[in-house]
Amino acid sequence: MGMDRRRRGSLALTLNFLALMLAICALTTSYWCEGTRKVVKPFCTGPVTGKHTHCIRHNSSNLTDSRRVQYIWETGEDKFVLRNFHTGIWFSCEQNVDLVGEKCRSFINVAPAHERGVLWLCIAAECLYILLLATGGILMSIEVCRFGNVIDGLKLNAFAAIFTVLSGLLGMVAHMMFTTAFQLTVSLGPEDWKPQNWDYSWSYILAWSSFTACMASSVTTINRYTKTILEFKHKRKNMEKNLKIKQKLLDLDSPEQVWDMYISSVPSSSGEEFLDLSGSGRKLSDNSLFLDLNQLPAQQGEEFC
Repeated sequence: MGMDRRRRGSLALTLNFLALMLAICALTTSYWCEGTRKVVKPFCTGPVTGKHTHCIRHNSSNLTDSRRVQYIWETGEDKFVLRNFHTGIWFSCEQNVDLVGEKCRSFINVAPAHERGVLWLCIAAECLYILLLATGGILMSIEVCRFGNVIDGLKLNAFAAIFTVLSGLLGMVAHMMFTTAFQLTVSLGPEDWKPQNWDYSWSYILAWSSFTACMASSVTTINRYTKTILEFKHKRKNMEKNLKIKQKLLDLDSPEQVWDMYISSVPSSSGEEFLDLSGSGRKLSDNSLFLDLNQLPAQQGEEFC
């Protein structure tokens, strides 16, 4: 039982550590959502060094010349360019005008004013999720590496399960709050940020993978605690049953009463051992039963026959 409990404890600790690493990685990256944004090409400046695909060059030096639009259509150039962007809880980054490098700004400032409170709650829930997850992992580590009694280990196990379950619930709520806030920002956000198309990215997958590993760790911890309690209750019940039977055997006088008590106390399962009938505490097996009967005196053996 000890080795089995240690293996389950190691599995729960490994899942907890995996969930913690994934949560930290997801929180510190800005790839929860990514997509493209359609923007108007700026006018090219500087000397002509080749064909520019990210800006518009026209023959007129007057920027207010109405012929510049006609020039775009005649040359077959597209007036718009698609710039990639990615967004996380902290920052939203977008490619520069020349499509080289990127420019980042705080996602909290991009979100509508009435949604910033939800984002702050999301950040607080994510941080608390990581804190509770780390606390549960520390308790699991102490319980696995400790050299104390089993009762103290069960107490640590119970607290670790509680912290891990609470962290999983907070993580789920935090992920859903960010999803809601981002979708509202796409609909009601500023025009210079609204994406043309978007989808969830790898940081979002890491966040939900962390939640999955967290819940698997909590289920393993609860299962370990419950199974240990049931095993102790079963052993205690067997010990009480054996003590009651031994006490009754000590109160019996005649061999006939001993034989009747022995027959009534044989376990129903073939895998259990026979109970102790001797004063020295020796256990009787199938073979030892007949040996002990053969060792009885002749007159006492005839009485049994």
